[in-house]
Amino acid sequence: MQPSSPGAQLVVSHSHNAQFERGLRSFFEYRDLGMKRATDGKVVAHVIRAAQGEEFNGVPHLHHIDFQLVYVLKGWVEFEYEGHGSVRLEAGSCVYQPPGIRHRELGHSEDVEMLEIVMPGEFKTEIAESVERKA
Repeated sequence: MQPSSPGAQLVVSHSHNAQFERGLRSFFEYRDLGMKRATDGKVVAHVIRAAQGEEFNGVPHLHHIDFQLVYVLKGWVEFEYEGHGSVRLEAGSCVYQPPGIRHRELGHSEDVEMLEIVMPGEFKTEIAESVERKA
């Protein structure tokens, strides 16, 4: 086991004092778990939940990332993925979204909550014409 590096800090995040904010998608609220700050931007981790009263808009897009994992904690969410079609994730489901895969959300339950982990912590999102690439 490697000793912790100088300046490394233990980060603890509790749900009882959690702060959710609007983020990348207006129909979701994001709870930062502190990983971005703790890892000097190498990783971002947050809990995502449906923002009440907001209409969702499943715009096809892709992310310029090295790693992205989504784990559904509560409810359900449905995505469409390039080359795979529709994928419905329910509580306990997990998906690894490969770098650059085109995707869009098709819908989610009002009570959906997801854990998302992305590397690097800062990344670009690019809007796509469709989920499928044109030949």
